[in-house]
Amino acid sequence: MTREKLTDIFAALGERLKDFGATHETAAVIERATAANGWFTRADIVRAVEAIRSRMLERAKLEQWLADYPQLPVARPRTVGVIMAGNLPLVGFFDLLCTLTAGHACRYKPAAKDSVLTDYIVAQLREVWPQVPVEKYTDQPLDAVIATGGDNAWRVFRARFGGIPAIFRGNRTSVALLAGDETTGELEALAEDVFSYSGLGCRNVSKLLLPRGYDVARLVEALDRHPMPNDKYRNNFVQRSAVLRMQQIDHISGSFFLLREDKAFPSAISEITFSFYDTREEALAWLTAHDDEIQCVVGRRVTHPRSTEFGGSQSPTLLDYPDGADVMQFLSEI
Repeated sequence: MTREKLTDIFAALGERLKDFGATHETAAVIERATAANGWFTRADIVRAVEAIRSRMLERAKLEQWLADYPQLPVARPRTVGVIMAGNLPLVGFFDLLCTLTAGHACRYKPAAKDSVLTDYIVAQLREVWPQVPVEKYTDQPLDAVIATGGDNAWRVFRARFGGIPAIFRGNRTSVALLAGDETTGELEALAEDVFSYSGLGCRNVSKLLLPRGYDVARLVEALDRHPMPNDKYRNNFVQRSAVLRMQQIDHISGSFFLLREDKAFPSAISEITFSFYDTREEALAWLTAHDDEIQCVVGRRVTHPRSTEFGGSQSPTLLDYPDGADVMQFLSEI
């Protein structure tokens, strides 16, 4: 199939998603999806679908993206397994999109807690492209695999698929580098980077780098203005707060989140760690040293290959490849 035809198909899929959440059919899909995963909210799901529609499925953006890969679609299609995470709504869609636009067949395995949404999108794609080479994952041999999960799953992936071309993704988180003179609007946008999707994504900020002498109270005030993600998030806050108090660990408590000075990344939902730096060069060196643990870096004009402005961490584009691994280049070489 030609690149132009593939672009037509996925642009048409984007058109079908324009009214997602506003129709009886999609409202029922959302209801089933939130019942299957208590962390998902209606607002999260609608936001995720709109981000896919507007940032990945608009014709001009698809054309611009695919223009960087003149070798695609491939002349010899292969069968690629796509094993998806389920921490965010439709978090695995991008890998499915890459696989199909590269010209390959896809066997996808949605996470149990995100299968409702993923299966719905695949069904919509079949309406546009009845012969779409997509089927559910089976144990039949694959030519390549893209697998995403936690660090324990990552070890399983390596053992199971070690003999074929693969992209394996484990746990990562995101960092914000503050300069100290951020506007109120930038700090409120940072709250979106922290709390959207209940902070469960690898692109959610959970670690802050602050200039020494930074007014932490002003930061807490800005974060506190953000709505609480959901009851599950608050339950984690209550439990983690009790642990920190019991262990007599210094921390700052917001309305539904905890701030704690620590050089390490936090180990619990609802907790944000921060550390101070004396020079910007010191902060950039820290980012370089921890690059394997970081998905993206939020801040104003940050020098980092996976950087974004405040409020942009959960709005990735087609070129924001997870872990910095160019999926389309990988798919062109298998």
